[in-house]
Amino acid sequence: MTIEEKIKASETRIFKAVFPNTTNHYDTLFGGTAMHMMDEVAFITATRFSRQRMVTVSSDRIDFKMPIPAGTIVELVGTVSHIGNTSMKVKVEIYVEQMYCDDREKAVTGEFSFVAIDEHKKPTAILK
Repeated sequence: MTIEEKIKASETRIFKAVFPNTTNHYDTLFGGTAMHMMDEVAFITATRFSRQRMVTVSSDRIDFKMPIPAGTIVELVGTVSHIGNTSMKVKVEIYVEQMYCDDREKAVTGEFSFVAIDEHKKPTAILK
């Protein structure tokens, strides 16, 4: 399988409903909750690509373009954006959809860096 095919095969999509218990006093999704969901999707994407132990080492710029209201559906999309020797970057986008109409907009974009580790928790090569 080529690198491009592995990237496509590892793309991860998860849908979630935004319930009131995940929102702040403005009835919009907590930023920290969005970041938690994004890191989880990024981790799954990195693991699906490498099939190795992966750990998050940084979140590189997260842009909140619009609030995500309670009572909406979000789709998180994770895609490998860069591959190094022992590390990789995963771009995650959150799209928000209204439940009862076809409107869909990109709300949040971020990038997460991961390192592959061996059984001794030392960095190891991703592409062997």
